[in-house]
Amino acid sequence: MFCSILPSLPAGLAGAAASLILSLSVPAFAHDAIPTAAQPNGWKYPFSCCSGYDCREVPGKAISERPEGYVIEGTGEVVAYSDARLKNSPDGQFHWCSVAGASDGRTICLFVPPRSY
Repeated sequence: MFCSILPSLPAGLAGAAASLILSLSVPAFAHDAIPTAAQPNGWKYPFSCCSGYDCREVPGKAISERPEGYVIEGTGEVVAYSDARLKNSPDGQFHWCSVAGASDGRTICLFVPPRSY
């Protein structure tokens, strides 16, 4: 299909050009966090945290730090500092992965920026 668009290129080069065109036109996948200043190319949520729609960036006010752990303000759920669901955030923002991506769902993973003291 793309080879006919690029007839003057050798077959291998035309295939590479077609792959490049396709890769530039494909949007971010559901497992991808959106780009930020700290991660201009975005980053991928681990499959153990996200089935395609479970994870999203949340504002800092949606998560609070308490002595017992991080509290999801919308649900009241506490994710202890020692909990395996707690992950370092590659872009310094909070990202919450909840069952079915629901705002009242149980936490699958919580990505947090470095702790404030």
